[in-house]
Amino acid sequence: MATEREARVRDAAAEAADEVDVLVVGAGPTGLMLGAELALGGVRVQILERRTAAQRDSRALTLHPRSIELMDQRGLVERFLSHGRTVPEWHFAGLDTRLDFSTLDTRHGYTLFLAQARTEHLLAERARELEVPVRRGYEVVGLRQDAGGDGGCGDGQGGPAAAGGVEVDVRGPGGGLRTVRARYVVGCDGGRSAVRRAAGIAFPGTDETLTGVLGDFAVVDPAALDRARAHGVLVAPLEADGPANGPAEGQTGGLTRLVLIDPRRMRTPSAEPLTPEEFRSSLVDLCGTDCGVARPRWLSRFGNATRLAARYRAGRVLLAGDAAHIHFPAAGQGLNTGLQDAMNLGWKLAAEIHGWAPPGLLDSYHAERHPVGRAVTENTEVQTLLMELTLLPPYQRPAAALRTLLTELLGIEEVNRRLAGRISALDTVYPPTATDADPLAGRRMPEIALTAAGSAAVRAHELLPPGRFVLLDLAGDEQLRRTVTPGWGPRVTALTVTRHDHRADLDGVREILLRPDGHIAWATRTPALSDRRTERHRALTDWAGTPAQG
Repeated sequence: MATEREARVRDAAAEAADEVDVLVVGAGPTGLMLGAELALGGVRVQILERRTAAQRDSRALTLHPRSIELMDQRGLVERFLSHGRTVPEWHFAGLDTRLDFSTLDTRHGYTLFLAQARTEHLLAERARELEVPVRRGYEVVGLRQDAGGDGGCGDGQGGPAAAGGVEVDVRGPGGGLRTVRARYVVGCDGGRSAVRRAAGIAFPGTDETLTGVLGDFAVVDPAALDRARAHGVLVAPLEADGPANGPAEGQTGGLTRLVLIDPRRMRTPSAEPLTPEEFRSSLVDLCGTDCGVARPRWLSRFGNATRLAARYRAGRVLLAGDAAHIHFPAAGQGLNTGLQDAMNLGWKLAAEIHGWAPPGLLDSYHAERHPVGRAVTENTEVQTLLMELTLLPPYQRPAAALRTLLTELLGIEEVNRRLAGRISALDTVYPPTATDADPLAGRRMPEIALTAAGSAAVRAHELLPPGRFVLLDLAGDEQLRRTVTPGWGPRVTALTVTRHDHRADLDGVREILLRPDGHIAWATRTPALSDRRTERHRALTDWAGTPAQG
């Protein structure tokens, strides 16, 4: 029987295809999610990864409510919930008053505590089910775009796919060079993205000025952990499902993570190796005990460098995840933002590949996600500053007073809900494309229960696993299917809803068009049926492209 190592060697040696529709570079959570979304959209996709084996260590530990909703929309949520632990509250800058996710407008009002290695494992499983090839041991060393490409640069001027493509030079597991040709390339290859550099996309921001450390330990003294928490050390148990001789792929093996910022060492460059001795010394300095830590599985130093790509698209090259935005891991938003990038981009890029994307659809990826990236980098900078000031003697007293004030403000229900919505990404609203758009346009679809004609009750999210648009007729147009199916049938599922949960924001709404990512593309409250059909035709054309003929 082949060993696990031999299997990995075979995987690394598998040859990259010479030509694909989309080449995704990077097999982290963002790349795997994007690869699966593209395959769901019928695109020939391949993922290349520099590492020869799946990641065992887990920098990120959380899936926030919006990311859990995305898994629900694809029918995957139970897989993730079965391996994690739900937490109904979260934090902002470590303030004492917690953010209450349980009050938010979602079925998933919690953070799912789940190690990144497990998240990657589950997403890799999804990619395999959709027959997405993941080729390991391949490193991008250069790329060239055809002059005949469509030239979109995130300025809203893109259009249907034109002839052209990208040639990507990669170094394989044996050191040899080869060229892969793709119609589009997406860099999901992290903060040091080779794709971003090769495409000439600027990455402005601030350099590292502060570092923290984390350690995953097989042995700790449980009696000392409360003391560590009281002194600002983050203590997190990791899942205990690995075999006795070490965790298998996607497993963490029952470790305890400790994360801290040591005032005496917080200017140490993140590139400097972290030793067990330094970690123990920092624990003693902070809380008077080393917490009995022993048998470290992973030690890492991380910094607060904060950068946001100037554009998420340069012609036929796009960026997602850490390749597009990096920041201090405050409130655990990085991995989640990357997953949401992938969900936004996948269906749009598939539409472009298939030739039915309306003008500007692919450029809307930058228009919608770049502001989200900016908001995340800004709020993490605020959180980092709130933490850093308490460690600097000249600012400790006013910083403590500021944190006390903010803690009190978070006790106000509306303030808490507003910030919880931002950190959870449930408040993400994409700008409407029409000046007369309904207030629902761009928002997440409310998770209502509904009954369609001739079917049992379902949740709105249960309509989205195929990755198509969903048109909900709440007013009973008997001609609905006849006006939708002939031209948009392969792209749009049309349902007449006979009953649905009451919500004040749906009062008067007669039709809703859901995007494949669960956001509302269009809604109408127009009472006249003939006018509504005209609006519907325009909305479908604007979002799902020109109707097919014949």
